[in-house]
Amino acid sequence: MDKTILILGSGIGGIVTARELRRHLGESHRIILVDREPVLAFPPSFLWVMIGWRTPEAVQKSLALVSKYGIEYRRATVEEISVADRKVRTSAETIPFDYLVIALGAEPLENAAVGSRAGFQSLDTLRCVEDLRRRIGAFGQGSVAVVIGGTPYRCPPVPYETAFLLDSYFRRRSASVSIEVATPEKEPLSGLGRAAGGMIRTMTGERAIGLRTGIAAAPEADLVIYIPPVGAPGVVRDAGITDASGWIPVDPHSMETAHENIFAIGDIAGIRLPEGFAFPKGGILAADHAETAAHIIARRIHGREPVKFFNGVGSCFLEVGNGRAGFIHAELYASPEPKLVFHEPSVGYHWAKVVHEKYWLWRWF
Repeated sequence: MDKTILILGSGIGGIVTARELRRHLGESHRIILVDREPVLAFPPSFLWVMIGWRTPEAVQKSLALVSKYGIEYRRATVEEISVADRKVRTSAETIPFDYLVIALGAEPLENAAVGSRAGFQSLDTLRCVEDLRRRIGAFGQGSVAVVIGGTPYRCPPVPYETAFLLDSYFRRRSASVSIEVATPEKEPLSGLGRAAGGMIRTMTGERAIGLRTGIAAAPEADLVIYIPPVGAPGVVRDAGITDASGWIPVDPHSMETAHENIFAIGDIAGIRLPEGFAFPKGGILAADHAETAAHIIARRIHGREPVKFFNGVGSCFLEVGNGRAGFIHAELYASPEPKLVFHEPSVGYHWAKVVHEKYWLWRWF
């Protein structure tokens, strides 16, 4: 019997899920992708837009392009998820499903441990990044603070990458600008294990970038870039499928929820790590979740046992400016804490990230 697979959210995880499902399933099975936005903006390139290395147009793809792969894209807002009825109501229609993949990501929270994002610059969206780009372009001297409002937040390395890239940017312009990163965490990158914090302390110290930990209020600065904590979208909370953590609990290897044939991937997924460490929110991991979920769904439809599962291994680049980047390899399911291997910054890793960006936007669109 032909099946309908409904994917909510067309970020990195949603796109990869849709394309992988189509690769494994015949055209008689419907794959429907729902998102309120008309384009995907590629978050790993946002910081390059911030300092003028990319134009906004270069890091966006129209979601309508997925139709050439036999994927139905519906531009609409998700208004209600009914697990019991196996239906999703959007602003345009109600869609029944056989399989559901929730990839709606996380939304910035207004109430945070460290003040509010009101009046501050942010990196939340591409439009926000464009505003910040104009602001720093006119910034000649003074102080910049990158403030983490609370945990969890999207992509743990981003606040530190922001500081490193701005330090490089202002030094090239011979601008007299001091930069610091402030976080309510006791140690930077606390969710990635103790080694991560030591790595960041060393790197910021070498660059004379200030680092404040355990803060309760945003420091005074001429320019504040605010990294908000994030939570599950309201439509997900209202569906009654989150737990006390505020996220959708999933099997850490299959990404399936407690509800059969319903999966949650990317930032929205609640995965518990040993010793209370937090599973990081990031697009690269969402892609790995997506490949796992798509594989399992396709195998089930074909009546076969899955053979691919998510193993908690992930990696990302760490931009440090001056045309260099480091590379982080993490074994997140390691015990008693995540195991992190950091490869020293080099020009080669920076160009590897450039290649990754170009390949990803070509590969999935």
